[in-house]
Amino acid sequence: MTVTSVANNGSAYFPNEPKGPSVKTSTIPGPKGKAAIEEISQVHDIGAVKFPVDYEKSVGNYLVDADGNVLLDVYSQIATIPVGYNNPTLLEAAKSDEAAIAMMNRPALGNYPPKNWATMAQEGAIDFAPKGQKYVYYQMSGSDANEVAYKLAMLYRFNNLPRVNGDFTEEEKTTCMNNSSPGSPEVAVLSFRHGFHGRLFGSLSTTRSKPVHKIGMPAFHWPQAHFPALKYPLEKYTTENQAEEDRCIEEVEHILNTHHCPIAACIVEPIQSEGGDNHASNEFFHKLQATLKKHNVLFIVDEVQTGMGSTGAMWAHEHWNLPTPPDMVTFSKKFQAAGVYYHDKNLRPHAYQHFNTWMGDPLRAIQAKYIAKEIREKDLLQNVKTVGDFVYTSLEKLAEKHPGKINNIRGKGKGTFIAWDCESSAARDAFVGRMKMNGINIGGCGVAAIRLRPMLVFQQHHAEILLSKIDELI
Repeated sequence: MTVTSVANNGSAYFPNEPKGPSVKTSTIPGPKGKAAIEEISQVHDIGAVKFPVDYEKSVGNYLVDADGNVLLDVYSQIATIPVGYNNPTLLEAAKSDEAAIAMMNRPALGNYPPKNWATMAQEGAIDFAPKGQKYVYYQMSGSDANEVAYKLAMLYRFNNLPRVNGDFTEEEKTTCMNNSSPGSPEVAVLSFRHGFHGRLFGSLSTTRSKPVHKIGMPAFHWPQAHFPALKYPLEKYTTENQAEEDRCIEEVEHILNTHHCPIAACIVEPIQSEGGDNHASNEFFHKLQATLKKHNVLFIVDEVQTGMGSTGAMWAHEHWNLPTPPDMVTFSKKFQAAGVYYHDKNLRPHAYQHFNTWMGDPLRAIQAKYIAKEIREKDLLQNVKTVGDFVYTSLEKLAEKHPGKINNIRGKGKGTFIAWDCESSAARDAFVGRMKMNGINIGGCGVAAIRLRPMLVFQQHHAEILLSKIDELI
């Protein structure tokens, strides 16, 4: 493949990176990796292990496995590594007294926060919050964040119901202990087909991506609407795609009008990631927000996978230019910390209505602060935009060169958050395997999709390696 060069965004962020991938063993994992997996199996589940990693030797965009194989990582630990392996700024921060004290004196934040917790939360979350969001509610993971967002929505509704004395009634106190109404009212959260929001009980009830995530587990009987199934290329199917999005909004309206119990909130991903990297237009999300407002349903945007820069904006929903902020925005992954942003102080529940021992982790707030520092000082959002445009354009050319192999390319103008469909799930899985054995760690999603999740420090020379391998192995 011939690649037309564009200027690099400054010098390489990791001058000590390998020049390219290098695979030494006939399988990945190789002998040492297999031995490590067997050792792990004696103490921990290995059902989903791909291969063990040597994190001391991994650097920048490259990870090194237990056998010394060097892979260009465009999957980045399921989209969680923001600014490269062994980033010098983060390593230096980790050696500071600030980080050491936070790590070795981890507080029960709800009861005993550090005296400077306001500053830590400001610098570690609020300073780069989505537009309009004023407050943060830290949690432990993306699933936790979504679970808590649902609770906040339900408690907001419950706590603001008309009450005789402005307090909980004896009946409410008694019945909630028996899991019955009125103390435990029946309330729902609306989600979308093919969405993924986690594997805890509430979040799992809104996850609709794969049966394996849900099978065998009880679930709340909460409603789901269709997420738009757009046709590509978008410019060719403008009329059809608008009709499809309107159909989905009409379905949301119908559910809100007819569901058997009140709906407290609706959750949506800006791009449905685990479900196949499914997109919708900015106009769809404007209509969705307006519909929810009409019915007094809180709007939760799940930015667990899309947040912190991968789409070329700090937060993917910023591309929408909504007239008012979403009610809540959940985050995790590249953020390293996890939690919920919100802007209405009334969403804070009464003390102990939501509470756990940790309520977040000051060390992760410190880490997030330095990640944001790297993004700003190295202008990584612009890097993501430039490299993403280059990758998207190059994939369009490869699709023409390999008819039927690279289908429905999506993510134009969304940085490096790019995906395409293979001919089948078997073809996708085989391609992922070939790429791994040729030094590219890449991932799939949905039925037959390949998704790119490179780090924010992924540059054009990395993209050229990736694209050459795709051309060779597709």
